[in-house]
Amino acid sequence: MGEETASKRPTIVDVARHAGVSPAAASKVLRNAYGVSAEMKTKVQASMNALGYRPLASARGMRGRTQAIAVVVADLHNEFSSLLVEGVRQESVRQKYRLLVAPSGSGKDAQDRMVDDLIDRGMDGIVLISPLGTDAELEAQAKSIPMVVLGRHGGSQEFDSVAADDFAGAGLVVDHLVAHGHKRIAYINHTTDGRNDARLPEEVRVRGYVDAMIRHGLGDSIDIVQTQWSQEGGEEAGRVLLARKKPPTAIFAGADVAAIGILTSLWAAGVSVPGEMSVAGFDNIFTTSLAPISMTTVDQSGLDMGSKAGRLLLERIADRKDAVNSLIQPSLIVRTTTSAPMVRTL
Repeated sequence: MGEETASKRPTIVDVARHAGVSPAAASKVLRNAYGVSAEMKTKVQASMNALGYRPLASARGMRGRTQAIAVVVADLHNEFSSLLVEGVRQESVRQKYRLLVAPSGSGKDAQDRMVDDLIDRGMDGIVLISPLGTDAELEAQAKSIPMVVLGRHGGSQEFDSVAADDFAGAGLVVDHLVAHGHKRIAYINHTTDGRNDARLPEEVRVRGYVDAMIRHGLGDSIDIVQTQWSQEGGEEAGRVLLARKKPPTAIFAGADVAAIGILTSLWAAGVSVPGEMSVAGFDNIFTTSLAPISMTTVDQSGLDMGSKAGRLLLERIADRKDAVNSLIQPSLIVRTTTSAPMVRTL
């Protein structure tokens, strides 16, 4: 027994226990990950020295041998997120890789904990869907593992990115509604604690809406409702707009899931669509094509975006060094929830 104890090699869990920190924190020190304080680094390194901890060479060399990748997604309730994940899955199957879907929940801390855990579990690479954080933070993570960022705009030499041209997509909707004669067009935006990252889809789409309204001479009619891109958020936004003395004649929601919430609140209030109010969304999720809904929306080829992200990640794992930053051009899908505004007579 004593001989076995003496020969047992200390693990990162032993180091964490000795230092009084979590295994994830100890692992971050070992990887020299972004955001580790000098105090934490000193404490963990002291425990490593005290225990004689040395990372196994086999563990350090495992990357690229597990044939497993992961996709980190905050919200699987959003049908479009599921489309992106399915695209990644299809590509991983095609190239004989296993895919782990990792729902992180909301918030940057939860996202970072999930990424750290996936790195520790030996994933060969990670796709992050609309991740939070600065470029420097994402680049630091990408130095630890091959990474593709999906849905977030802007490029880096450290990771690949795939995004739709959200700015152009928002312009397509406004152009369509203005062509039908609408001038009072409200936009439903998503906000997270009031501090949206300028590179995330929600911020690019709202800028596209504002630009298109100004371009059509409707700058004074810009009307942005801040909520969550969820069915509940859409329903609440619909009630807010209907309570106004002069509601808009058209509502453009930056995500289909919120647009469906808008429709729910309008129908519950007895408002006809598109007769009394037009509604448009963004994403072209499957639900929008169902005959009872038949919603005008923007298609950004979610399956293709996911598949491309998976392909780029596997190229990264195969040691491609040059960054690829891909922008997908969206198209407008016109259905029956938009038409000319009703002409009211006294």
